[in-house]
Amino acid sequence: MVVPFLLQPPVVPYPIIPQHCIMDMETFHLVNYVWIGIAAVTFLALQKVTAPYGRHSSDSWGPTLPNKLGWILMEAPSLFTFAILFRLGDVAHNSPAWFFFAAWVIHYINRTFIFPLRTRTKGKHMPILIPLTAIFFNLVNGGLNGYYLGFVRTYDASWLATPQMIIGASLFIIGMLVNIISDEKLMRLRKPGETGYKIPQGWLFKYISCPNLAGEMVEWIGFAIMTW
Repeated sequence: MVVPFLLQPPVVPYPIIPQHCIMDMETFHLVNYVWIGIAAVTFLALQKVTAPYGRHSSDSWGPTLPNKLGWILMEAPSLFTFAILFRLGDVAHNSPAWFFFAAWVIHYINRTFIFPLRTRTKGKHMPILIPLTAIFFNLVNGGLNGYYLGFVRTYDASWLATPQMIIGASLFIIGMLVNIISDEKLMRLRKPGETGYKIPQGWLFKYISCPNLAGEMVEWIGFAIMTW
């Protein structure tokens, strides 16, 4: 029986666990399943509750802090936690792993520093609740991915030529470009000093409400495929 190429086992036997691994694989998988469960509950909750974010921001949700500061604080944990765990791990880091590292770090450097510092949100605030919950999310998200690539899984250099890598990397790059271009168009909606809510026109906004977020979803689908 011929197994479809996308279902073939990884090039390197899986999993590869260093002797001093912090978590055994059973614990690691359990944490992942709990995390998926939390995502499902959060999704259902947000069908009933409007998060105080963006144009829905409200000081009725408690103390606030400057919008740009909030962005930097809530995104930084995913950048640094991932990078630290990736580097602390002692599995072999071949060229595919360094590509994954670069993809993650480039995305989060943009999301942590470049994007918030370029936004025209002077004087705007967000409830502290938003960065606090995002910090928790990004600590776990960056931690799980950094741990996986640092302590659990290694990739042979030949992984670069696999269909998973080619398809996943292509989706990641396309999604990142859609995300960045859409963000740029949103930032240019208002002229300097201009206020008020505006609806973007053209580009992918003609077809979907938030191509910036859709692009980011495509990015991480690509990341999941290329890391397999």
